Amino acid sequence: MSEIELVLRSTRVVTPEGTRAASVTVQDGKIVAVLPHDAAVPAGARVEDFGDDVLLPGLVDTHVHVNDPGRTEWEGFWTATRAAAAGGITTLVDMPLNSLPPTTNTANLDIKREVARSKAHIDVGFWGGAIPGNVKDLRPLHEAGVFGFKCFLSPSGVEEFPQVDQEQLAAALGEIAAFDGLLIVHAEDPGHLDAAPEAHGPKYADFLASRPRVSENDAIAGLIDLARKLDARVHVLHLSSAEALPLIAAARADGVKITVETCPHFLTLTAEEVPDGATEFKCCPPIREAGNQDALWQGLADGTIDCIVSDHSPSTTDLKTPDFGTAWGGISSLQLGLPAIWTAARERGHGLEDVVRWMSAAPARLVGLGAKGAIAPGRDADFAVLAPEETFTVDPADLQHRNKITAYAGRTLHGVVRSTWLRGRKINDGTALAEPTGELLERPRA
Repeated sequence: MSEIELVLRSTRVVTPEGTRAASVTVQDGKIVAVLPHDAAVPAGARVEDFGDDVLLPGLVDTHVHVNDPGRTEWEGFWTATRAAAAGGITTLVDMPLNSLPPTTNTANLDIKREVARSKAHIDVGFWGGAIPGNVKDLRPLHEAGVFGFKCFLSPSGVEEFPQVDQEQLAAALGEIAAFDGLLIVHAEDPGHLDAAPEAHGPKYADFLASRPRVSENDAIAGLIDLARKLDARVHVLHLSSAEALPLIAAARADGVKITVETCPHFLTLTAEEVPDGATEFKCCPPIREAGNQDALWQGLADGTIDCIVSDHSPSTTDLKTPDFGTAWGGISSLQLGLPAIWTAARERGHGLEDVVRWMSAAPARLVGLGAKGAIAPGRDADFAVLAPEETFTVDPADLQHRNKITAYAGRTLHGVVRSTWLRGRKINDGTALAEPTGELLERPRA
């Protein structure tokens, strides 16, 4: 048996059993034990003592648009994974669209993996895509190791990834259920969107009116009915409308296999504060009013919402025109999700144990990554070290993602990421990032 090579020590280590002073021993990239803070250091082991800074498990972000290959002027694996590492994220799962080609068959998956292999600063997995006409490709993608399949019920914004209609949705979900896969859904009803006022101009209120809550609510209700009928596993992406929470809670209580995520921007930004023409705040579904935000936080507190992930969806600066009707919809927040959520969570009486559950343990569980999401023996030695009482003001120039656009510019946030560790190696020391050592992940086989 190999000898212990590293001991990480802190007066505050967040474990599944709670937060305590501890020493975490590491060997060959795995956590060996979580010991008392003053445990003897094994001979030859290197000690990293973080004092009162908090040792967290590395975050897991299952909703990231890397856009590589094909739209690397928007983002790319090199810049996206650097931003993630700077923000305490050690694992991400890349969405199947906005790259060219999209991840809708195994040949395209192979292309994406080859591009990512040498650029990944953190561990990277991949979602497949469900689009009209590719039901035959779903099982091969599943067998090739994607973590599940994304579809849109309304236009995606890129022509190479069309939405599915109800018949196509049923066909895809039936196939996915046959091999117990997971369908993750952008749930906005196209009929309600078509009937709403068209988005136009610089006023955020006009954009908000174009994406009504009922479009989410009815799309989710229909998805629940289909999941119940097919006994299928489904996941609601980027929930914005809190009105859908009772539907989800009731479905889950009735045995429907449904999970749901929300995003930092829905929990920390409100419609009332968006300035005219500030399309860095535009996303679909949209940031809604403060009262809706309060209800989303209640959904997290009571367990209806499972996890918080970024939906990092960047673009070039020129696509963020001042017109909410024409601007690209997407918010870039990979590097800022942890401090943004911690800032809001602490104000609402939540602790870092809650943040870890929402941003590490639950996303890891969603995609079946049993080696991620907790500081516990046998898990990967992935960590984030956080100074939770320290603050910083967001300067876009300090961000690692390719295009320095952010809705958080000028905001003061609590929580400075001191360092990030991947399999026992420091990949971010708070000032510089190491060369890429991330691995490409596949869905665990039963």
